[in-house]
Amino acid sequence: MTTPPAAPMRIGLLGTGPWARNTQAPALATHPGVVFSGVWGRRPEAADALATTHGTTAYSGDGGVDELLAVSDAVAFALPPDVQAPLAARAAAAGCHLLMDKPIATTLAGAREVAEAADRAGVASVVFCTLRFARDTSDWIAEQAGRHGWFTARAQWIGALYAPGADSEYAASPWRRDKGGLWDVGPHALSVLLPVLGDATELTAARGPADTTHLILRHTSGASSTVTLALAAPQGAVGTEIELRGEPGIATLPRWGDVVGSFRAAVDALLEAVRTGAPHACDVRFGLRLTELLAEAEAKAGPVPARS
Repeated sequence: MTTPPAAPMRIGLLGTGPWARNTQAPALATHPGVVFSGVWGRRPEAADALATTHGTTAYSGDGGVDELLAVSDAVAFALPPDVQAPLAARAAAAGCHLLMDKPIATTLAGAREVAEAADRAGVASVVFCTLRFARDTSDWIAEQAGRHGWFTARAQWIGALYAPGADSEYAASPWRRDKGGLWDVGPHALSVLLPVLGDATELTAARGPADTTHLILRHTSGASSTVTLALAAPQGAVGTEIELRGEPGIATLPRWGDVVGSFRAAVDALLEAVRTGAPHACDVRFGLRLTELLAEAEAKAGPVPARS
């Protein structure tokens, strides 16, 4: 007898900003295993516009959150981290699985609240660290994690959101301006280094120019890594590189693209976690560990200097 196909999962979206418009909403609307159950936004007009574009229902206001949760099996988030965290805990308590953005929070209390709520409710979770789901980079990470003898690694993730002439939509994000590259792109770098080299056992951090943060880590494998993170660099300094060196030789992170396809892969991962009951490696507990490391780095390096 043929097994009937699983029913599509109803997934709602909380958030209406550039990340929601450019990534989450298009991915959810075109995923064959998903019914896009609605969009909630803090601005009703933005929720209406995004919902209309993708043929779903708009929700707004505090009551709208509960209405969306009631018609959803899971929810995806495209919100500032400290808006995301309490809403994710609320969603978990309502029995919704979680597809969260990174970082899951910028405070330990917020991150723990979400992780504990997910544990209590028994819901599945995935944190969208892009490199863990983009096809080329996810395969590369898995390949390097299966090799032994890594000695050291170097990661640089340097952006120029605030350089003269830059026109990124994400530069208008207050939390990115306040927290800098450490919290915005730090999760990406760490999401590659930790599965390959092991968890961090020691961490040192120092400030560089503008919002730059430098990290030095020791890992459970015995390897070390250095990380440079920035959003406020000049245009000529922009670039992303992750390089591993050790007994296997030198391995360099490949280029990646198709962020919508990467988010669809994160949806696939959530569907699989729900189906099997097995936690995904990049779940809310991993998101909590990233928050712990980033908070430790911020405490050692100091806050981002105020921009003039």
